[in-house]
Amino acid sequence: MDSSPELQQFLEQEKQTMMLKEMVGKLTNVCWDKCITSAPGSKFSSGETACLTNCAQRYLDMSMIIAKRFQMQ
Repeated sequence: MDSSPELQQFLEQEKQTMMLKEMVGKLTNVCWDKCITSAPGSKFSSGETACLTNCAQRYLDMSMIIAKRFQMQ
């Protein structure tokens, strides 16, 4: 089955979009479970905010390291 270059590009973009959405979902679940230890109020405490920021940064840093490793192979 021959596919046009436009179709291949579209499929690759859709795959990347799906992977990004999946990563954001995982990030949200992991960091929420780690940082929000009580019922959330109308806004996050300073400790919760710092925890969420650090958690998200570590998650993104590790994702970049893993992606680079796969690119090297």
